[in-house]
Amino acid sequence: MDGTEYVNLPEWFIPVMIVLAIWTIFWKGLSTWHAADRKDGIWFIILLIFNTAGILDMIYLFSIAKVKSDKLFK
Repeated sequence: MDGTEYVNLPEWFIPVMIVLAIWTIFWKGLSTWHAADRKDGIWFIILLIFNTAGILDMIYLFSIAKVKSDKLFK
């Protein structure tokens, strides 16, 4: 093995990874923005470090910060 082998990925893999990256960046940006705005320093650091595909970010926004959907993009 000289490192020049071709990796056979399914054709759907790259588009799914792109969509997942956009999804994660959106929720991470929104949640860290609200954490910083509320001066939740601990939550800001937790949300910044842990990558959970937006799940932890949504939990923070809707359960901890209790942000209403109409105030999500204030």
